[in-house]
Amino acid sequence: MEHVLQHFRREEQPFIEQVVNIMHEVENRYAPKLTDFLDPRQQFIVDSIRRQYEGIESEADGALDDAERKRILLYPSYFVPTTEDFSMTVAEVKYPTKFVTLKHKDVLGSMMSLGIDRSKFGDILVVDGAIQFVVASEVLDYVRANFTSIGKVKVQIELVEDPLNYFEQSEEWLTETLTVSSLRLDTVLSAVFNISRQKSANLISSGKVKVNWAEKDQMSMELQELDLLSIRGLGRVKLLMIEGRTKKDKIRLQIGRLEPKK
Repeated sequence: MEHVLQHFRREEQPFIEQVVNIMHEVENRYAPKLTDFLDPRQQFIVDSIRRQYEGIESEADGALDDAERKRILLYPSYFVPTTEDFSMTVAEVKYPTKFVTLKHKDVLGSMMSLGIDRSKFGDILVVDGAIQFVVASEVLDYVRANFTSIGKVKVQIELVEDPLNYFEQSEEWLTETLTVSSLRLDTVLSAVFNISRQKSANLISSGKVKVNWAEKDQMSMELQELDLLSIRGLGRVKLLMIEGRTKKDKIRLQIGRLEPKK
């Protein structure tokens, strides 16, 4: 276990401890345990730790096809998971689209003002002004009762019962391979977007770069597998895999770039 944990960041330790406690609970109670919604990096951490436990299986689900945020069910090998075990619901936001168009950031901002942690919500999809989101069933009643406006716009929350009516992702991850001299944040940004190190540094220092949804201002931050980079004005990139080193000792990366579906 120690050789696995040493690869994670110091700030990830509280989450790691939480995951290890869940593993012990599944082991000791011989019963399944469900996580909240996790981002791809957190899912990677859970899977890495889970592999150290014999007899514990896992399955991830985010309700929507190609969901990014997912709940993970950890369970003893005898257990057979069903869709209901993931305890989540897809909801649609109804509002007068003729008069106003709401965006992803508007929806997320109003959700966070409800006082519920982000981990209780899955993906939010906005397609031509129409909005669907995934929510943990344990907070659904509270959300339906209190999520009544987005900004100054009155909204109603309706459940989407039929999976055939779930929205599809309008974007997809396109993979490519590139080489970098190091895994520093500024170095990877320069390579991914073909910009100078100086411009990368300016983007980072001006607060335009997020790693796993958190703003980062350290140029020298070391990136790791499944880190998600969001750069204001440039887009989103995911580090899918560190493939190794080239003969010239460069690091070969497989990345995913979020692009509109064609």
